[in-house]
Amino acid sequence: MLNLENITKSYGGRQLFDDVSFKVNSRERVGLVGRNGHGKTTLFRLITGEEEADSGQVAIPKNYRLGYVTQHIRFTEETVLQEAALGLPDHESDQLWKVEKILAGLGFSEEAMGKNPGDFSGGFQVRLNLARVLVSDPDLLLLDEPTNYLDITSIRWIEGFLNSWPRELLLITHDRGFMDRVVTHTVGIHRGRVRKVAGNTEACYTQIAQEEEIYEKTRLNDEKKRKEMELFISRFRAKARLANMVQSRVKTLNKMEKHDKLSSLETLGFSFRSCPIKGRQLYAAKNLTFGYGNGPELIQNFSLTLGRRERICVVGQNGRGKTTLLKLLAGELLPKSGTIELHPSSASGFYEQTNVSSINPMRTVEEEVLSAHPDVERQQARNICGAMMFEGDQALKKCSVLSGGEKSRVMLGKLLVTPLNLLFLDEPTNHLDMESCDSLMAAVDNFDGTVVMVTHNEMFLHAVATRLVVFRNGGVELFDGTYSEFLEKVGWGDDPEGNVSETLAMGPDEALASASKKSVGKKENRRLRSSIISRRNKVTAPLRKKIEAIEESIDASEKEIDRINDALLEATQAGDVAVITALSKDLYHHNTSIDEGFEALETLTEELDRLEASFNAELEELGGAV
Repeated sequence: MLNLENITKSYGGRQLFDDVSFKVNSRERVGLVGRNGHGKTTLFRLITGEEEADSGQVAIPKNYRLGYVTQHIRFTEETVLQEAALGLPDHESDQLWKVEKILAGLGFSEEAMGKNPGDFSGGFQVRLNLARVLVSDPDLLLLDEPTNYLDITSIRWIEGFLNSWPRELLLITHDRGFMDRVVTHTVGIHRGRVRKVAGNTEACYTQIAQEEEIYEKTRLNDEKKRKEMELFISRFRAKARLANMVQSRVKTLNKMEKHDKLSSLETLGFSFRSCPIKGRQLYAAKNLTFGYGNGPELIQNFSLTLGRRERICVVGQNGRGKTTLLKLLAGELLPKSGTIELHPSSASGFYEQTNVSSINPMRTVEEEVLSAHPDVERQQARNICGAMMFEGDQALKKCSVLSGGEKSRVMLGKLLVTPLNLLFLDEPTNHLDMESCDSLMAAVDNFDGTVVMVTHNEMFLHAVATRLVVFRNGGVELFDGTYSEFLEKVGWGDDPEGNVSETLAMGPDEALASASKKSVGKKENRRLRSSIISRRNKVTAPLRKKIEAIEESIDASEKEIDRINDALLEATQAGDVAVITALSKDLYHHNTSIDEGFEALETLTEELDRLEASFNAELEELGGAV
């Protein structure tokens, strides 16, 4: 159990915490929420002893072990497996199977476990640090943004792991959906105060909103009473017979606590500018193939057509080529073969979270935003800076002194000033707090153009995705449906709830045998399902296009018939025989076209239903949802 008692902490005259107290009780999983810069990470550092409070204390029971991921990356062992095993408790130092299980869950292959930690990218090195903590079996696990650098399958795995965590957990993450599925309680840092609420983030934010509403109503009532008393005192101070009443009100007024009006809090104000485009098809990539140098081809014969207001989300494991594909689609990389065709009116923008090197360090934030588009005026740039939380003189800071998160906000700001109708976004939620992620999700949803986005945030996927580009089974494929439909019909072949506790309770031989059996069965099942779905899409796609074309033709003929009938009425009233004859021929032609269209539609629909039933029967034989 952890107990924070009357904690106060300030930096350079700015108070982060004012008399903060709360407990983390046995087996509680607590999510920590608050805006960027309001002290979430500082609170972690106070608990781990990396910083000291100005007053108050952090009470930790004797022999109570803390587990947390350090920012310092330093490895001493020759292999990933040996390095992660350093985290094992002394009495489990030979239980390497537990280490292998956790490393596999975090995306390390069996081959990767035998490699030197220095051979991996920074993201995988952070994962290795995380694995070392997870195997240490601490009493309190502190995780600060554990989903950063994890792909969607690893995020789902760690979600199951944390839901099975048998002791205490303190969690910071910008991914609200992930937090809500894991925590039992939420601690909100708001205006220097802390409140702990049983339940998820919604319960916490609802309580904060209710408290502030009550505070504001109380403040207004007190202000009204104060003004009434001040008016009474000023009017009747000189009246001797009312002296006692005046004096009573003076005393009451002096005792009244004055409540200051709540200051408005900064929130990122996302609103993408859109420019109009005529035509239904905005973009077409055909048979794109790409690989780096002489290495293997990451993308092979990939095609994608984009219509107006589509939301395409690119998902899958890290290192498989998601960002490469996004760069390829955005024109940042040239394909080895294949073509990209853009509508003449298209205007595209590209955001990559790691491309902060494109920012000129000698410019101020304002100057960098001004440089994004030739038509941007200074006041407009200032407004965008304010929306990106660079208000007032903050907009005059040199980009060279900005943090990584601040530079990412500058890059988003540059994107916001330009009228666009096609957005390419690479994990835009990194470096944003929870409130800002909500604002971004609303902005993407409201954008009048088309969005192609790489993301691991399942809340985003459920909220905005209309189609998916999925990296799985060693390839990349299109899924024509929402994320919910993907999970239902295809899935990731995992169980996010996880049977982690059951697995950890097994002996090493039993666990490895079980994992091997499940892995082979699920892998083959997924491969077969994927093959059937790919064949189904390939066979039925032409039929669907024909059906859509006929439906559009029927609709056009029906509209033309309405116009002809109106024209016939006018011609009849005017007695114009020649016009009546010509219109009658057109009317016959369109009625015939509609009849033929319905006959063809009936035939094609029956054929489509027959094919769908055949493929669904194949899927049912494999088990699970069709």
